[in-house]
Amino acid sequence: MSSSQELVLLDLRASPFATRVRVALAEKGLNCEIKQEDLSNKSPLLLEMNPVQKQIPVLIHKGKPILESIIIVEYIDETWSSEAGYANLLPSHPYERSHARFWADYVDKKIYPNGGKLWNKKDLTEEEKEAAMKELMGSFKQLEEELGDKPYFGGQSFGFIDLSLIPFYSMFLAFKLLGNLDLEAECPKILEWAKRCCLRDTVAKSMPTQQEVYDVVLDIIKRH
Repeated sequence: MSSSQELVLLDLRASPFATRVRVALAEKGLNCEIKQEDLSNKSPLLLEMNPVQKQIPVLIHKGKPILESIIIVEYIDETWSSEAGYANLLPSHPYERSHARFWADYVDKKIYPNGGKLWNKKDLTEEEKEAAMKELMGSFKQLEEELGDKPYFGGQSFGFIDLSLIPFYSMFLAFKLLGNLDLEAECPKILEWAKRCCLRDTVAKSMPTQQEVYDVVLDIIKRH
């Protein structure tokens, strides 16, 4: 077990990107001091540790910052590796590892950019919002095709692609109520997969509820 004194996470509970890091830490069984950030009043520590982007999540390991959620997850996986007795998040085979990275990158490029347009109404026409929701649904269908009949994206065990996508399950209520996306009807295998992931304590304890995220989204819309 890692000492919480050497690991600090600058966090925001509703953020899917911060959730990724919390799940990865939980999967490795690592103790970590978690500091919640207010992005409208960023802490001096956040500004010091991520002066370029000034965003969360930031993992601070022995005083050094690691930035960007996917990079942080890979850092955690490499630092607390199978050689040290920890379960791997990324596959060991180079091809399978590149495949997992491709789909994690797909999630980053397709899910949040389109989903985030739900709470950016002022700068978007209704047609643009509708197009974004159509593309978002198409992305989930593409992910469902990739999942196929496997229990997890990598096969029989929870891994890197699952960890990359599962935080967005917390946004499904917002997608449904604000974007008219009926993922339960359109992507039943994704719903089954998400529920399977949430049976894991590492996931369940790390995830905000769909209602929590929906309330945060409504607050963002009101403020904008």
